[in-house]
Amino acid sequence: MLQKFSGWNKWLGQKIFFVVLFALLFGFVLPLPATKFWGLVATLSFAYMTFVTSLETGLKEFFTTLSRPWVNIWMLLLIHVAMPLLAFCIGILFYPENEYLRLGFLIGAAIPVGVTSVLWTSMAGGDVPLSMVAVTIDTLICPILLPLFILLVAGSTIHIDISHLLLGLLWMITLPSLLGMLTHDLTKGSLDKYAQSIGGFFSKIAIFVVVYINASAIEPEIHWNHSIIKLLLVILIISISGYSLGFLGSYVLKGNQRDKMVSMIYGVGMRNNSLGLVLALTYFPASVAMPVTLAMLYQQPLAALISYFLKRTERCQQENHS
Repeated sequence: MLQKFSGWNKWLGQKIFFVVLFALLFGFVLPLPATKFWGLVATLSFAYMTFVTSLETGLKEFFTTLSRPWVNIWMLLLIHVAMPLLAFCIGILFYPENEYLRLGFLIGAAIPVGVTSVLWTSMAGGDVPLSMVAVTIDTLICPILLPLFILLVAGSTIHIDISHLLLGLLWMITLPSLLGMLTHDLTKGSLDKYAQSIGGFFSKIAIFVVVYINASAIEPEIHWNHSIIKLLLVILIISISGYSLGFLGSYVLKGNQRDKMVSMIYGVGMRNNSLGLVLALTYFPASVAMPVTLAMLYQQPLAALISYFLKRTERCQQENHS
């Protein structure tokens, strides 16, 4: 049975773009009613996803990596300082009069690293342990950094209940992450197979549920006209900028190792859009969630395109050396 679920989990992981795409389509075509019940289901589903992801990392490993933090610190500076500022500036350039869309760009850029960055890093031959630790650290510090950044950048024009936002992040990210790592240590990693099979499979189902519920909530705000085309183009620019920033930022590292470069490309470029959706729709007007929702259309296809070019470049280099 575990083998079957492991195979299904691996297959869904490779098709995660289609999981997100179909969830979006269902949300737009067959929207669920906007009730507190479905909001609670989305929050609990996200907490479950965070817990399952953390089961494969121990507290001991986490603190060991913290003793050599420089690469992670540099990556986090790019993720939580450079990229949000860049996204917010692009928002000001294209939407100077729309503060809610600008806030949506900011939230989309400032949310934690996407868990699927580990998957793409692995497939492209990057530094998987570095990606795992980056996701874990970023998940734990997000409840502090994200409210602070939103308050500093947008708090003067938009009222934000920071304490409410902070509490929501703690329930959805920090506590499930700590519980998952603690469970990993207490069981001596014996639940890794669960995380890679049954747990992982249902975490992919949880991704579908979270995106479906939140796409349903955002559907009334989306009007399919020329304005949505402009928004899609701006989001594409921001998405490409994230991957590019990770690539350029890797040149600061000593020796410019290829494996760390790959990890930085996906770490800086990929975001946990499911979390961004939950946050945007729980604590802000629905229009704030539009950029986060539509960014899902680009993240996985761009990740696949980058993986293709990275592998092709590596093959060409090997052929030239041979």
